[in-house]
Amino acid sequence: MNGTSGAYGNGDSGSGGDGEDAAPLSADEIIDIVDEHDNVVGTSPRGLAYERGLRHRCSFILARDAEDRIFVHRRTARKLIFPSLYDMFVGGVLGAGESYDEAALREAEEELGVTGLPRPEPLFRFLYEDGPRSWWSAVYQVRCELPVRPQREEVAWYDFLTEDELAARLAEWEWVPDGLAAYRRLLRWREDH
Repeated sequence: MNGTSGAYGNGDSGSGGDGEDAAPLSADEIIDIVDEHDNVVGTSPRGLAYERGLRHRCSFILARDAEDRIFVHRRTARKLIFPSLYDMFVGGVLGAGESYDEAALREAEEELGVTGLPRPEPLFRFLYEDGPRSWWSAVYQVRCELPVRPQREEVAWYDFLTEDELAARLAEWEWVPDGLAAYRRLLRWREDH
């Protein structure tokens, strides 16, 4: 760990704030439900979509600082899915009627706690499927040269890691499975571009 970010806690020990003072995230938020081709086929409250395994849409944004380090964080214990796991992306579920591009900018600014980010650059999309879970995933990257103030209800711990530091932690920490799948696809995508 480079330890330069002023994180909430120590990532190696798994300690730190977990957003317990924050309001629970809304399971009532309405989201679009999509088919295997990413066409909208209906809407549902987010909690019900998770419960029933309804396919929806998510954005994943890899945020790098001015030194080209990657923003890595541990999710709070109150997250509806994958609580307390590590992630190398910020992002989240698209609201009903929201575009991937709109969600990418909104989610990046919300989770990093900044305003005035450049529009995230779209890289690729893929269908994430893991048993009953399925969502279309749009992967972006963005440069964040602003001081970050992550949302305590979203982020329990954070730091900026070099590619090598991140690679060393992939086998050590428990990662969100969709973020890990997106990161592996991103590494393969880079080889082809």
